[in-house]
Amino acid sequence: MIVVVDYGMGNLRSVAKAFEAMAAEVLVSADPADLARAERIVLPGVGAFCDGIRNVERAGWPEALRREVLEGGKPFLGICLGMQMLAEEGREHGTAAGLGWVKGTVDALRAPGLKIPHMGWNAVSLSQKEHPLFAGLGASPIFYFAHSFVLHGAEPAAVAATCDYGGPFTAAVAAGNVAAVQFHPEKSQDAGLRLLRNFMSWTPERRPSLRTA
Repeated sequence: MIVVVDYGMGNLRSVAKAFEAMAAEVLVSADPADLARAERIVLPGVGAFCDGIRNVERAGWPEALRREVLEGGKPFLGICLGMQMLAEEGREHGTAAGLGWVKGTVDALRAPGLKIPHMGWNAVSLSQKEHPLFAGLGASPIFYFAHSFVLHGAEPAAVAATCDYGGPFTAAVAAGNVAAVQFHPEKSQDAGLRLLRNFMSWTPERRPSLRTA
C-alpha cells in the first residue's frame, strides 16, 4: 500500500489518482500512525515552505516519517514542496527549519530575464542515470514544473537530476531508500507515470542518508 501524506496542503488527489490509474492501493492519510502499515510513502505538496513545514510538524509527521523511512527503510518519494521540506532550512514566507534529511537551503529560484514562477515543461539532465526511478526515461526526460523556490547546496552525490532555467538547479535528489523530485510527475503525462510506476516497483538498497551520500 502507498500512503500519501496529507498535511493540509497540495494536490493530494491528483497524486493518488495517478497511482490508482496504475492499479496501486493508495491511502491518503492525515494520521501519522498509518505510516506503520505503508509499504511505500509519498510526501507531495504545493505552497510555501514555512506554511508546509508548520503543518507537517503540527500534525506530528516528522517522527513517524523518520521512524518508517530513515530507520525502517521504506521507499519514500517527495514531490515539489515535499522535496523542499527535506532540506535543512527554507526561506519562503519567513525562515524555518526543515526536516533536515537533505543538506542545503530552499531559497528563491534565480533565473535572470525569465518568468518566475517557473511553470511549464522542461527537460532534466540525469546525474544518476542508473537510478531505478528513472529507468526507461532516457538521458533527458521532460517533466512539468510549477515553482519559484529551489534547493541550494545539496551534496553533489545526492543530486539525481538537474534542470536548466536561467542556470542549473536541483531537480531531484536520491540516496538509499529516499528520492524526491522538484517537478510534478502526476502532471507529467507518460514520463511522469513511468516514474511513478518505477517507484511502485523500486526495491532500494539501504545506504547513507542524503546528507552524507
